Amino acid sequence: MNTKLINRPLSEDVAERLREQIFSHELAPGSWLDEQSLASAFGISRTPMREAIKVLASEGLVTTKMNKGAYVTEVDRRDLEQIFTVLSLLEGQAAKETAINATEEQLTQLDNLHHRLEKAAADRDTEQFFEINVKFHDLIQEIAGNKWMNGVIVDLRKVLKLQRRDSLSRSGRLLSSLIEHREILQAILKKDPAAAESAMRNHLARGLEATK
Repeated sequence: MNTKLINRPLSEDVAERLREQIFSHELAPGSWLDEQSLASAFGISRTPMREAIKVLASEGLVTTKMNKGAYVTEVDRRDLEQIFTVLSLLEGQAAKETAINATEEQLTQLDNLHHRLEKAAADRDTEQFFEINVKFHDLIQEIAGNKWMNGVIVDLRKVLKLQRRDSLSRSGRLLSSLIEHREILQAILKKDPAAAESAMRNHLARGLEATK
């Protein structure tokens, strides 16, 4: 049996590097992606660069325009409202399914993450709070176990990273977010699917308000 490990395609590595540059805004929203210049800067041919851009376009991070090439996606207010509407439906469903299906071990994992979230909030460490917040949501989606739904959530979350604004840094938002997470957790721990879905959807609605 051939057990040789196969490296992932070069285009995937290139896509990851471009993704990082987009999230850091080194490649700003609205920026034109010059395939030739980027390929030269990366020391590669245009083919893997073209394939990488296609990957990012499938994720919504890049927008292709007829006869004009590819650009880093710009997210306006209407886009945000539509994205949060879809996330509210999907993540609400994930919270509902988690409340129904979570094992005691998984509930403990969620509870432990929330304790870390509480500490980050007490320390006013927004960066740590954000990282744990992502893990909290990811764990809920993992427990829900719907790979198709989770794939859409992951891609929409990537598009949200295009926004420069950090809503958690706004006055009072960190505490509000923490309280919302408490409500989500308590509903899940009580195995109350309707309350879990409602709490998650409220959290997403408040998150949208904070982007104004």
